[in-house]
Amino acid sequence: MTIANSASDPTSAPEDFQRAVASLSSVTVRPEVTLEPIRAPQRLAPYSYALGAEVLLDPASDVAEATGRLVLLHDPAGDEAWDGTLRLVSYVSAALEPDMAGDPLLTDAAWSWLTESLEEHGAPYVALGGTVTQTSSTRYGDLSGPESTTDLEIRASWTATGPDLAGHLNAWVNLLASAAGAPPPGVSLIAQRDSTG
Repeated sequence: MTIANSASDPTSAPEDFQRAVASLSSVTVRPEVTLEPIRAPQRLAPYSYALGAEVLLDPASDVAEATGRLVLLHDPAGDEAWDGTLRLVSYVSAALEPDMAGDPLLTDAAWSWLTESLEEHGAPYVALGGTVTQTSSTRYGDLSGPESTTDLEIRASWTATGPDLAGHLNAWVNLLASAAGAPPPGVSLIAQRDSTG
Protein backbone atom coordinates (compact mmCIF):
# COMPACT_ATOMS: atom_id res chain seq x y z
CA MET A 1 0.00 0.00 0.00
CA THR A 2 1.30 3.46 -0.82
CA ILE A 3 0.84 6.08 1.87
CA ALA A 4 -0.06 9.66 1.13
CA ASN A 5 1.56 12.80 2.46
CA SER A 6 -0.80 14.34 4.99
CA ALA A 7 1.31 17.33 5.96
CA SER A 8 -1.05 20.29 6.12
CA ASP A 9 1.34 22.64 4.31
CA PRO A 10 4.48 20.74 3.33
CA THR A 11 5.82 23.66 1.27
CA SER A 12 6.32 25.75 4.42
CA ALA A 13 8.48 23.10 6.13
CA PRO A 14 12.27 22.83 5.78
CA GLU A 15 13.53 20.94 2.73
CA ASP A 16 14.96 18.04 4.76
CA PHE A 17 11.59 17.49 6.44
CA GLN A 18 9.75 17.66 3.11
CA ARG A 19 12.16 15.13 1.60
CA ALA A 20 11.83 12.85 4.63
CA VAL A 21 8.02 12.85 4.46
CA ALA A 22 8.09 12.32 0.69
CA SER A 23 10.40 9.32 1.10
CA LEU A 24 7.99 7.78 3.64
CA SER A 25 5.08 8.44 1.29
CA SER A 26 6.84 6.66 -1.58
CA VAL A 27 7.08 3.27 0.13
CA THR A 28 4.85 0.37 -0.90
CA VAL A 29 4.53 -2.23 1.84
CA ARG A 30 3.49 -5.88 2.00
CA PRO A 31 -0.26 -6.57 1.75
CA GLU A 32 -0.73 -7.73 5.36
CA VAL A 33 0.29 -4.29 6.60
CA THR A 34 -1.94 -1.23 6.50
CA LEU A 35 -0.32 2.18 6.94
CA GLU A 36 -2.05 5.52 7.26
CA PRO A 37 -1.06 9.02 8.33
CA ILE A 38 -2.28 9.88 11.83
CA ARG A 39 -2.16 12.99 13.99
CA ALA A 40 1.43 13.69 14.94
CA PRO A 41 2.48 14.98 18.37
CA GLN A 42 2.86 18.76 18.23
CA ARG A 43 5.15 19.59 21.15
CA LEU A 44 8.09 17.21 20.71
CA ALA A 45 9.75 19.05 17.83
CA PRO A 46 9.11 22.02 15.52
CA TYR A 47 8.00 19.63 12.74
CA SER A 48 6.45 16.19 13.02
CA TYR A 49 4.70 13.55 10.95
CA ALA A 50 3.22 10.23 12.05
CA LEU A 51 2.02 6.93 10.65
CA GLY A 52 -0.22 4.33 12.24
CA ALA A 53 -0.02 0.69 11.22
CA GLU A 54 -1.64 -2.66 11.77
CA VAL A 55 -0.86 -6.19 10.61
CA LEU A 56 -3.75 -8.48 9.64
CA LEU A 57 -2.57 -11.99 8.80
CA ASP A 58 -6.09 -13.33 8.28
CA PRO A 59 -8.00 -11.30 5.66
CA ALA A 60 -11.29 -12.58 7.09
CA SER A 61 -10.48 -11.21 10.56
CA ASP A 62 -10.66 -7.65 11.79
CA VAL A 63 -8.33 -8.32 14.72
CA ALA A 64 -4.79 -7.10 14.13
CA GLU A 65 -1.91 -9.32 15.23
CA ALA A 66 0.26 -6.23 15.71
CA THR A 67 -0.20 -2.47 15.74
CA GLY A 68 2.23 0.40 15.79
CA ARG A 69 3.04 4.08 15.41
CA LEU A 70 6.06 5.63 13.74
CA VAL A 71 6.65 9.32 14.40
CA LEU A 72 9.11 11.50 12.49
CA LEU A 73 10.43 14.49 14.44
CA HIS A 74 12.48 17.26 12.84
CA ASP A 75 14.37 20.05 14.57
CA PRO A 76 16.35 22.10 12.00
CA ALA A 77 18.60 23.38 14.79
CA GLY A 78 19.49 19.85 15.82
CA ASP A 79 19.17 18.21 19.19
CA GLU A 80 22.18 17.15 21.25
CA ALA A 81 20.42 14.04 22.56
CA TRP A 82 19.43 13.04 19.02
CA ASP A 83 22.87 13.64 17.51
CA GLY A 84 21.08 14.95 14.43
CA THR A 85 17.96 16.68 13.12
CA LEU A 86 15.65 13.80 12.09
CA ARG A 87 14.44 11.50 14.87
CA LEU A 88 12.20 8.45 14.41
CA VAL A 89 10.14 7.27 17.37
CA SER A 90 8.56 3.83 17.21
CA TYR A 91 5.96 1.96 19.21
CA VAL A 92 4.93 -1.61 18.33
CA SER A 93 2.51 -3.85 20.24
CA ALA A 94 1.64 -7.47 19.49
CA ALA A 95 -0.21 -10.33 21.14
CA LEU A 96 2.04 -13.34 21.70
CA GLU A 97 1.25 -16.97 21.12
CA PRO A 98 1.01 -18.88 24.44
CA ASP A 99 4.09 -20.97 23.64
CA MET A 100 6.20 -17.80 23.32
CA ALA A 101 5.12 -16.33 26.64
CA GLY A 102 7.86 -16.48 29.21
CA ASP A 103 10.66 -17.19 26.72
CA PRO A 104 13.72 -15.60 28.38
CA LEU A 105 15.29 -14.86 24.98
CA LEU A 106 12.22 -13.17 23.52
CA THR A 107 13.13 -9.59 24.41
CA ASP A 108 16.62 -9.97 22.94
CA ALA A 109 15.14 -11.50 19.79
CA ALA A 110 12.56 -8.71 19.49
CA TRP A 111 15.26 -6.02 19.75
CA SER A 112 17.30 -7.80 17.08
CA TRP A 113 14.27 -7.68 14.74
CA LEU A 114 14.71 -3.91 14.68
CA THR A 115 18.50 -3.67 14.53
CA GLU A 116 18.85 -6.40 11.90
CA SER A 117 16.07 -4.89 9.77
CA LEU A 118 17.72 -1.47 9.83
CA GLU A 119 20.98 -3.04 8.68
CA GLU A 120 19.26 -5.21 6.05
CA HIS A 121 17.50 -2.22 4.50
CA GLY A 122 20.56 0.02 4.49
CA ALA A 123 18.99 2.52 6.89
CA PRO A 124 21.90 4.40 8.52
CA TYR A 125 21.23 5.61 12.05
CA VAL A 126 22.81 6.85 15.26
CA ALA A 127 21.67 7.17 18.88
CA LEU A 128 19.41 4.10 18.90
CA GLY A 129 17.75 3.27 22.20
CA GLY A 130 14.60 1.66 23.50
CA THR A 131 12.87 -0.98 25.58
CA VAL A 132 11.19 -4.33 25.01
CA THR A 133 8.47 -5.27 27.48
CA GLN A 134 6.58 -8.53 27.86
CA THR A 135 3.35 -8.31 29.89
CA SER A 136 0.87 -10.96 30.98
CA SER A 137 -2.78 -10.24 31.80
CA THR A 138 -5.50 -12.40 33.31
CA ARG A 139 -9.16 -11.41 32.94
CA TYR A 140 -11.66 -11.84 35.76
CA GLY A 141 -15.39 -11.38 36.17
CA ASP A 142 -17.42 -9.98 33.29
CA LEU A 143 -14.52 -8.95 31.03
CA SER A 144 -14.82 -10.64 27.66
CA GLY A 145 -11.94 -12.15 25.70
CA PRO A 146 -9.41 -14.87 26.39
CA GLU A 147 -8.77 -15.63 30.05
CA SER A 148 -5.03 -14.94 29.77
CA THR A 149 -3.01 -12.96 27.25
CA THR A 150 0.64 -12.04 26.83
CA ASP A 151 1.66 -8.93 24.92
CA LEU A 152 4.94 -7.66 23.57
CA GLU A 153 5.73 -3.94 23.41
CA ILE A 154 8.75 -2.54 21.60
CA ARG A 155 9.53 1.14 22.09
CA ALA A 156 12.50 2.60 20.28
CA SER A 157 13.88 5.79 18.82
CA TRP A 158 16.82 6.53 16.56
CA THR A 159 18.23 9.33 14.46
CA ALA A 160 18.36 8.96 10.69
CA THR A 161 21.58 10.29 9.20
CA GLY A 162 19.84 11.59 6.07
CA PRO A 163 16.37 12.56 4.81
CA ASP A 164 15.77 9.42 2.73
CA LEU A 165 13.72 7.36 5.17
CA ALA A 166 12.42 4.65 2.81
CA GLY A 167 14.82 2.06 4.24
CA HIS A 168 13.86 3.05 7.79
CA LEU A 169 10.16 2.57 7.04
CA ASN A 170 10.77 -0.78 5.34
CA ALA A 171 12.81 -1.88 8.39
CA TRP A 172 10.02 -0.76 10.72
CA VAL A 173 7.42 -2.66 8.68
CA ASN A 174 9.62 -5.76 9.00
CA LEU A 175 9.68 -5.22 12.75
CA LEU A 176 5.88 -5.06 12.81
CA ALA A 177 5.58 -8.19 10.68
CA SER A 178 8.04 -10.10 12.87
CA ALA A 179 6.15 -9.09 16.02
CA ALA A 180 2.91 -10.29 14.41
CA GLY A 181 4.44 -13.64 13.47
CA ALA A 182 4.09 -13.02 9.74
CA PRO A 183 6.07 -15.20 7.33
CA PRO A 184 8.76 -13.63 5.13
CA PRO A 185 7.41 -11.59 2.17
CA GLY A 186 6.08 -13.82 -0.60
CA VAL A 187 5.55 -16.81 1.72
CA SER A 188 2.00 -17.74 2.71
CA LEU A 189 0.89 -19.26 5.98
CA ILE A 190 -0.34 -22.82 5.51
CA ALA A 191 -3.68 -23.43 7.17
CA GLN A 192 -3.59 -26.40 9.55
CA ARG A 193 -5.88 -29.22 8.57
CA ASP A 194 -8.34 -30.68 11.01
CA SER A 195 -6.83 -34.01 12.15
CA THR A 196 -10.30 -35.54 12.28
CA GLY A 197 -10.90 -34.83 8.56
